[in-house]
Amino acid sequence: MNFVQPIRDPDKISAIKHFFKSRSERDYMMFLVGINTGLRISDILQLKVGDLRGQHIRLRETKTRKQKMIRITPELGRELKRYLGDKEDHEYIFQSRVGENKPIGRSRAYKILREAADAYNLVDIGTHTLRKTFGYHFYLQTKDVAMLQELFNHSSPHITLRYIGINQDSMDKAMSKFKI
Repeated sequence: MNFVQPIRDPDKISAIKHFFKSRSERDYMMFLVGINTGLRISDILQLKVGDLRGQHIRLRETKTRKQKMIRITPELGRELKRYLGDKEDHEYIFQSRVGENKPIGRSRAYKILREAADAYNLVDIGTHTLRKTFGYHFYLQTKDVAMLQELFNHSSPHITLRYIGINQDSMDKAMSKFKI
């Protein structure tokens, strides 16, 4: 299994948003939902229009089977309102072009993200990058590792910090200043 990283640079995130928006509204929205909610790709791809009506996303996580309610950020809310338009509640948000009302698969989501990664020379990027990017920037903005630990359902703050790459950032910074 490859170890993926968050997208740390806000300018790269903006560039990738633009990249997706100019190519595919669906792919743009998948990226936005991922970096604004911290959901696993398996949960994102199963979302239906009805799950996103209102101020919260309500779902049962596929991995943990726990009920979850996530507040929709203002930016995401505006984009969802525009994107969802007059779609019906039973429709999948990220529909495949194959079949009627079927979501794209995990492998397609990976290929979509790899296209952006290749365009911007990013390495260690995969579907989990969306979740890690959310976590990384949530932590930088709030410094609330306990809340992030709860959101991610991790067993310890140490696991959460390692997961989002904060420990690696700290080690890299310390090593860059080290000299003998």
